[in-house]
Amino acid sequence: MTRIVTVVFGLMFSLLLALNSCSPESKALKNFKYGNYENVISYYQNVLKSQPNNGKANYYIAESYRQSNRIKQSEPYYEKAGGPGVNKDSVLLYLAKAQQANGKYAEAVATLETLQSSTEVEGLRDRAGKELAGLQNLEDLKARKNYYRVKNLETLNSTFSEYSPAYLNGELYFTSSRSNDRIYGSTGTPFTDIFKASTQGANVDVETIKPLPESINTPNVNVGTIAFSPDGKTMVFAKGNTGKRKGANDVDLFLSRFRNSQWTEPQQININQPDSWESAPAFSPDGRHLYFASNRKGGYGGLDLYSAQMDSRGRFTRVRNLGPEINTSGNESFPHIAENGKMYFSSDGHPGYGMLDIFVVNRVNGKTSIDNLGQPVNSTGDDFGIFLFKIDRGFFTSNRDGGKGDDDIYTFINEDPDLKVVNYNLQGIAYSMRPDSTRDILPETKVTLLDSRGDIMQDFVTGSDGKFIFRVYENEKYTLIGEASGYLVKRGPYQTIGKSVDPATLKELVTTITLDTLLVLDRIEKNKVFVLKNIYFGLDSANIRPQSARELDKLVDVLNDNPEIKIEMSSHTDSIGSVEYNINLSQRRAAATVNYLIKKGIAAERLVAKGYGESKPIARNTNPDGSDNPEGRQRNRRTEFKILEIGIRPVKEDDEDDEDKFFKKGIEKEDDLR
Repeated sequence: MTRIVTVVFGLMFSLLLALNSCSPESKALKNFKYGNYENVISYYQNVLKSQPNNGKANYYIAESYRQSNRIKQSEPYYEKAGGPGVNKDSVLLYLAKAQQANGKYAEAVATLETLQSSTEVEGLRDRAGKELAGLQNLEDLKARKNYYRVKNLETLNSTFSEYSPAYLNGELYFTSSRSNDRIYGSTGTPFTDIFKASTQGANVDVETIKPLPESINTPNVNVGTIAFSPDGKTMVFAKGNTGKRKGANDVDLFLSRFRNSQWTEPQQININQPDSWESAPAFSPDGRHLYFASNRKGGYGGLDLYSAQMDSRGRFTRVRNLGPEINTSGNESFPHIAENGKMYFSSDGHPGYGMLDIFVVNRVNGKTSIDNLGQPVNSTGDDFGIFLFKIDRGFFTSNRDGGKGDDDIYTFINEDPDLKVVNYNLQGIAYSMRPDSTRDILPETKVTLLDSRGDIMQDFVTGSDGKFIFRVYENEKYTLIGEASGYLVKRGPYQTIGKSVDPATLKELVTTITLDTLLVLDRIEKNKVFVLKNIYFGLDSANIRPQSARELDKLVDVLNDNPEIKIEMSSHTDSIGSVEYNINLSQRRAAATVNYLIKKGIAAERLVAKGYGESKPIARNTNPDGSDNPEGRQRNRRTEFKILEIGIRPVKEDDEDDEDKFFKKGIEKEDDLR
């Protein structure tokens, strides 16, 4: 009997647990976990009917509105949010963002000042300071002259959401929820599909609007922002978040190619990462780079902007975070690279009017600035998804007051009378020299462009013609690095200082200036000798002079770039003085150069010092008649390095591994396909 009672009691207890786990609140919390925010809002709104000051209920409603891109509606709920487990700091931060989104700037300032003085988290204190500085910057934005004129594209927009326009070959592509009966639980709005319509500039023929085929628009799946390569033959778009527990809970990028007059079956591209969001793709004007937004590990918080390089096989490699000048602890998304080479993007982390604002990256004299486009392009609503089909005109998206639906597409014109665009391109050829002074073109050479700080700006892999091309900017200093199998990694300086043109002298709206350069690589060969120029010593001295140190620093770069080689540092003299004296002097000088390299971090086991004295002249010390030959003696007084051993070049860490080093935890991740 006791065993039976025990079993019955156990079954009853299990049943009670099961019933408890299926309580309405448990379901609401599960819905919150899986992003079904409408169900969360509905449940806790009922709670507030009897308990209007319930801090937990207010918190989950506020968070649900914020994470479904309705932060304006979250303000009254953040004001009452609280209770056990609720982070007071994050409540204050998002309350300030909600107040700012509603145009309540004075209230937002007060909330941020409270957060700044009360939080013990240094990162939040810094962010509050940046947010305050951004609000103060609004006065400067208002005072700045603005030449943009915007207009709602009323003929295209509906009472539903239309966003992220893209223009290709006389057709406007956009994302919309206009013709979907199924509701996405996160936002309470229909799932989105991609549509297209014929257009002449901003004059859209609404009779031609139609969705893309089901191979692109998967039923009951949100399909988002689309991008095309410049030749129109490659399409990349975002797709994901089904809203189902067993469905996709993230967003990935898909690729399709236009073949035989139709788009191929879309495939996920290789840069997607599990459990992270990849969205908002955009191609560079040359089609070699893809830009996108992601919340993957290694970012600076929320969504960050990344770039990837597309190789000759159509695969994407060398994924790079665009860095802290562009990315913030907030969200950066919707990149667009215009014909003028400038990047436009949207952010709620840079100083703005409240929600997502549109910014442009300007580069002047080697310095990057992130500039808010100001009103009327930006508003207190979400402003994003800009696309320039000409330098002075294009489309963007906004959910500002006065629109026809949720998100609307707007057109704009930049009427700046002084608008002139000058594009500077640096093109070159990578090659090596044969002993007979003829050239060998080097295909498959990776050429990297560094700025004056040594940061990577772009890279390029040459084709069979050995040619490379980069976008450069006026009045800057660069370094080109060439890498090819079997050759020493080579660095070459280049500068655009003094090579720019005055835009005021140009008649065309867009002018492209092409600059030329060459990059010569040396084959790695055992016992190959390289003469170091401008390595000078004082009379009877082995001290390294400042000018010589600058030249040796270049050798430090060579050794760091080519860690697989071991070298002999050799010093030579002319014939003045005794043989014994010259051997001793040259040995001291060779040792001095080796010691200098070691102090600069080069491993001692990679270096050998050897003084040859006057034993290996490369020119005559005296003329045939016995008279002195100063030019010949100067050539003989030289420093060289010789390759003694060639090992295996270490494989560089993958870019994704590099990003892990810069991981910074954001406040929270955003769950929005857009």
